[in-house]
Amino acid sequence: MGEIDKETTRTRPSETNLVDEISGKQFRDWYQEREFRKNIENGKPYFNGPPSVPSPRKHSPSQLLQCHRKIAYRQCNAPAEKPDPTGMFWFGSQFEESLVIDFLREAIVNDHEYVSNSLWVDFTAQTDAGTIQIKGETDPVVVDSDGEPLLLTEIKTKQSVDNVHSPNKHHRAQAHAYMKGLSEKHDRKVTEAVVLYGSRKTLDVKVFHIEFDPWFWRNTVLSWAETHTSYRLNEELPPANPEYGWECSFCSFRERCGRGSASYESVGPVGFLPLHEYPREEVRRHLESHENVKLTPTLSKQHPDLTDKFGVHDWKCERCDATYSHDSVEWNGNLSEPPLCPSCCDHGVPATLRGDSILSPRKRG
Repeated sequence: MGEIDKETTRTRPSETNLVDEISGKQFRDWYQEREFRKNIENGKPYFNGPPSVPSPRKHSPSQLLQCHRKIAYRQCNAPAEKPDPTGMFWFGSQFEESLVIDFLREAIVNDHEYVSNSLWVDFTAQTDAGTIQIKGETDPVVVDSDGEPLLLTEIKTKQSVDNVHSPNKHHRAQAHAYMKGLSEKHDRKVTEAVVLYGSRKTLDVKVFHIEFDPWFWRNTVLSWAETHTSYRLNEELPPANPEYGWECSFCSFRERCGRGSASYESVGPVGFLPLHEYPREEVRRHLESHENVKLTPTLSKQHPDLTDKFGVHDWKCERCDATYSHDSVEWNGNLSEPPLCPSCCDHGVPATLRGDSILSPRKRG
């Protein structure tokens, strides 16, 4: 081995305790830097910035049949109210790449069949809203010696598979989009798929065989895409109408939508909710996605290093509409005790301040 370049060797100040170096913040910073570097090395630096807003006519198979409002928020880069479940995504990738692919290759396919890690589909369909595009990357596909698809797989992980008795409707729609796309791309009918659910707790799996259903494709999947395209083309915030009631509990936009405890409902995708905290990465991503968005006073308290670059909204009195610069009001940052308006207090009528960031209706009632 050659001599290590001392200039590139990571050093630590001698007065720093090794034990103190290991912390949650250090791990988080290391992981973010690692992903940033990997994206550059893999030729995908665009993953390091905010995603572009897709055309209203463009759809991803993984988004089909989900809550129209949630998908619209996501497509328009609304700020998520909680961090991405990075650990779940990581486990899902490892489960697929380190276990399922090997299982298919070593225990399922014969000598004339192969397992492709993934295949891309990119096709169009006609709807009453006009032509739409569906583009995405499949999970593993069993192919023949010419690389022609034989069987599509859709791999999902869950905390437990004990109560899984049929494939999720979202996952059926996703598989149908891939089957349709592969059929058009390879000029052959790909009509069978397997949806495999794996438990993140026990590694138990449940497998469901599905066949392409033209009625389900046309009247359910394409109908959803057509409706969603119409909402986007009309710049209309879709209704909050998820397929499953439990979706709202896990949604990253539930406060903005009106399904949480905040005093707002049906808020558009741009701007931060006053007196609300957001994950740092979401704050930066949203600010970089929308040129005229500023921090709220709450977020300036949470992320003071971002204030000079992006600016901060003033505090505004809910009673008299007086405004105060974000740094002119004393406040300890307790969200349950927002600061009071100095002018109203001088008149003996205490009223709270809030940081304007959005124009939206308050909840009724």
